[in-house]
Amino acid sequence: MGNIFAASEVVELGIQIEKNGRDFYQRLTQQTDNTKARDIFQFLGKEEEKHILAFEGILSRLQQYQPQEAYPGEYFAYMKSLSEEYVFTQKATGEKLARLTKTDKEAVEKGIGFEKSSITFYEGMIKLVPPYEQKVIDELIAQEQEHLRQLSELKNALRGV
Repeated sequence: MGNIFAASEVVELGIQIEKNGRDFYQRLTQQTDNTKARDIFQFLGKEEEKHILAFEGILSRLQQYQPQEAYPGEYFAYMKSLSEEYVFTQKATGEKLARLTKTDKEAVEKGIGFEKSSITFYEGMIKLVPPYEQKVIDELIAQEQEHLRQLSELKNALRGV
């Protein structure tokens, strides 16, 4: 049985996730009247753009890397399963989801969900890239965790906590 995904395809999914995240936050920046929310959404959109560049760098350096697995296709099957469940791996969904978002609170809730899903996806991705690329993904995960913290603070501010 051949691999369901190549490592490069998983990195390309990471790029798509970040593009959708960028589009989501950019659209929210335009939609909100709340200054604090706008500042955070604008910052997060710029951060997603940086992540796109980081993943594109990984992709440009990635060879036909094959991770060590317990059985052939183990990690690729896992990542395929994750990507099928994650809406942000599908093209052009970020802006569409933002347009369907009616309140800042709803936007923040969606953002928190997307950041959590991204962290899970990238944690799985670490096993699919060569060891010399894992540090980059670790740094991206740390940044996504910081985004999650910022969104949680915004959620509390919107609640008046």
